[in-house]
Amino acid sequence: MHYLLELYSPKPAWLALDGAARQAYFDTVGAGMAALSGSGAEALAMGAIDGGKLHAAAQQFYAVWRFPDEAALDALLAGIAATGWHDYFETINAAGPAVDFPTHLAQLAAWRPTFSLPLG
Repeated sequence: MHYLLELYSPKPAWLALDGAARQAYFDTVGAGMAALSGSGAEALAMGAIDGGKLHAAAQQFYAVWRFPDEAALDALLAGIAATGWHDYFETINAAGPAVDFPTHLAQLAAWRPTFSLPLG
């Protein structure tokens, strides 16, 4: 299984749209999502970020997705981009395959930067 966590906030272009223009845009997004319905992408949770939590993200909204494979994840990312989403929302994506807790701890323990830091 692969997962995607999106964190996003409205850009000025979104704030400039009136209600009718926002609804028209969401109609486009809905049509794009319908086209991806057979990919196996599953929306697990979406909502507003609670900024009062410890180490809260600076973004205002989130979405959590699950996918059967990386191809389905990539299809959703391409579909989102094709709707013009990034014209209206500043987005940060975190994506990857799921592992269990011990494997994740091993990933953390083994991690090394892929660049060199200048020495003294």
